[in-house]
Amino acid sequence: MNLNTIFTNQRTGNHPATSASRTDFQRDFDRIIFSAAFRRLQNKTQVFPLPGSVFVHNRLTHSLEVSSVGRSLGSAVGEFIVKNYQPDLSEDAKNFYHNNLHNVIAAACLCHDVGNPAFGHSGEDAIASYFEKNESDLKQKFSEKEWADLVNFEGNANAIRVLTHQQNGKDEGGTQLTMTTLASIAKYPCEAVAKKKGVIHRKKFGFFQNEKETFLNIANAVNLMQENEEPTIFKRHPFVWLVEAADDICYNIIDMEDAHRLGIVSTSDCENLFLDLIKSENQNTKRVEDKLAILTNANERISYLRAKVINALINKSIELYETNFASILDGNLDKALLDIYKTENKSLQEIESFSIEKIYGHKAVIEIENAGYNVMYELLNHFIPPILKAKSERKSYDKMALKLLPKQFLYEEGSDYQKVLGVIDFVSGMTDNFATDLYRKIKGIEIGMTM
Repeated sequence: MNLNTIFTNQRTGNHPATSASRTDFQRDFDRIIFSAAFRRLQNKTQVFPLPGSVFVHNRLTHSLEVSSVGRSLGSAVGEFIVKNYQPDLSEDAKNFYHNNLHNVIAAACLCHDVGNPAFGHSGEDAIASYFEKNESDLKQKFSEKEWADLVNFEGNANAIRVLTHQQNGKDEGGTQLTMTTLASIAKYPCEAVAKKKGVIHRKKFGFFQNEKETFLNIANAVNLMQENEEPTIFKRHPFVWLVEAADDICYNIIDMEDAHRLGIVSTSDCENLFLDLIKSENQNTKRVEDKLAILTNANERISYLRAKVINALINKSIELYETNFASILDGNLDKALLDIYKTENKSLQEIESFSIEKIYGHKAVIEIENAGYNVMYELLNHFIPPILKAKSERKSYDKMALKLLPKQFLYEEGSDYQKVLGVIDFVSGMTDNFATDLYRKIKGIEIGMTM
């Protein structure tokens, strides 16, 4: 890929760039911060049930922290590119990598989870399994590619839709971000029928059929390498690796800190795991040990170690990105940066294994995943059968159900696929609390008027 042609300030919706005190990429960051989709992340589960008596991360606080890490990665890599590829760079490119790459990565990190439904990954599973379980009734209503979108529902693909789709009564181009920021969140730049396990850029899929033309425009604007035309497959954009690394750094480490605050993980276990990782990257740990000797509060000790671990992982990610930069530009790197590191660092392997056993398998996490799955499934089951019926065939209860769908999600003149996507937009955009409240009301568990 050509470093001079993989970025652009072109926006979705054909909105021209404007002169302002902020750069176009800073404006991306601000647009996301003020968007409704981003605000709703404050009440979407990251790992642990919300709300609780002890503060833990939700998807909004997680995204803010990922963005902070991403900014650091973008700054360092921008300097690396300008220093090592200066003869090959245009003046615009030098300015971009020096002054704006960090803004792109920060903005992309900020919105990387906006397509994720409530209740964590169980929300995604509920949407996909709804169509799997009702295949005999539904599959014939959709094309092969449309059906693949539905039975493989994916938060990454949904993020592209959330950020670019024009809802009824709203402006063209969705949030109207630059194509550069949008390309930077496309971890799986292929359509659903091209999914393939074991291939990093095809592990999942990156866009729905409804947004395929939009994604092709994004790919064209930033000159993504096309691997295959039918089905459509692109190589990852070079900036994706930084967004992915920032996300991996945060959830690997901060989930552990949350578990400690909740009493799921002991202070000694958490300290030992963090210290081992710090020692594996820094032979001189005297400064860390001296600091710990002063700190007597358990939460403060873990917070300090968490900061040191994240710093170590940022530095390692930058090193690995620079080492593998040629392969990244050629589209040949086949493993995430932290996965590369994991193969050579036993301490990071131990943190992952410990998290899977003690955190992600904890009863509270399993309970919220089960509850969330049922809530999301039943909400889909309330809206999808009525929306797929012809207007003349709808009974009174069908009409009553559809009155609960806000107008921006109703595509009565569209295809069955577009009608169903409208329902998915509504349900996947719900917060944990809103989804639970609506579920309780439509099931008659809770009856009464609330505003």
